[in-house]
Amino acid sequence: MRPILNMLDWFRPHFQEGGRFVLLKPLFDAGDALFFSPLERTEVSPHVRDPLDVKRVMSLVIIALIPSILASVYFFGLRMLAMIVVSYAAGLAVEVTFAIVRKEGINEGFFVTGMLFPLILPPGLPLWMVAVGCAFGVLIGKEIFGGTGRNLFNPALVGRIFLALAYPRAMSGAWVEPGSGLLGRATEFSVDAVSTATPLVAAKAGEWASSWQLFFGSVSGSAGETSALAVILGGLLLLFVGVASWRTVVSMLGTFAIMTAFLHGGDAAVVLSHMLAGALLFGAFFMATDPVSSPMSRGGMWAYGFIIGIATALIRNLTGYVEGVMLAILLGNIFAPVLDEIFVTAQLRKLRGYKT
Repeated sequence: MRPILNMLDWFRPHFQEGGRFVLLKPLFDAGDALFFSPLERTEVSPHVRDPLDVKRVMSLVIIALIPSILASVYFFGLRMLAMIVVSYAAGLAVEVTFAIVRKEGINEGFFVTGMLFPLILPPGLPLWMVAVGCAFGVLIGKEIFGGTGRNLFNPALVGRIFLALAYPRAMSGAWVEPGSGLLGRATEFSVDAVSTATPLVAAKAGEWASSWQLFFGSVSGSAGETSALAVILGGLLLLFVGVASWRTVVSMLGTFAIMTAFLHGGDAAVVLSHMLAGALLFGAFFMATDPVSSPMSRGGMWAYGFIIGIATALIRNLTGYVEGVMLAILLGNIFAPVLDEIFVTAQLRKLRGYKT
């Protein structure tokens, strides 16, 4: 480790003001911050220690995504790794460009977005569409708002919605039947040759996949969302370490289950199938709980999950769309700042009342 640090110290001046590679300073700083502890340290007390900084949160989310990534590779083939690489390359190019123009550092949060994005796409989608969608999501969903921490919407969802509107045929026809083993059928690059219906599409015709298939993931669907088991394992880790809000998850899933039961006359089998199918669980654990685009107040988290759960149930059951989770989360993103304002203001009034 010491030789690597010495090499970094030797290269560092070249990326500072006046150096020959100063334009690439954001990229150098991003790598330095990703793999090493901060260079600057306080020399005297008080020392502030934060158990969860951006790098730790990012690392925990990536670890939580590993079960879904492994499941996607197992069911849909090694092409999933190519989709992840393309997503990173396209999105990072946008991030680096804006970092250079603004003379700011590259935020580690993109490393999560770049991994999340291909997992919410059909596994047979052409790679160039993956690149276009990720670049659009980062550009329109985050950078035009001012960068990480200022975006109203989840960038990965913005990219997916863009692809659904711009290339509806590809997005609705790139579903792939799960193969057997690591080299599943999605290693083929032809969408038309392997397209198949998702469980939610089949459900519109009254044909449900078995709960065991939905639980383990041997069904078609978005690459990282088909295996409920893998999503739950990663989601529970996020809840355990405090990265994801359990209030948002419980509120969203509970509201969706109650509303679905009401719409289907209390049929428990249908409710269970809806809970396991599609992007509901992945959206609840990994997308709705995004700390930037979701509320920070406790009351806001409950209301936010309620809005998403209700919207998802209504879209799935009362419209022509078979999914609805991603649209519902974007709707929740719109309400998030308002919810925080309402509940924070109410709490301040309550505190003022105690003082008087």
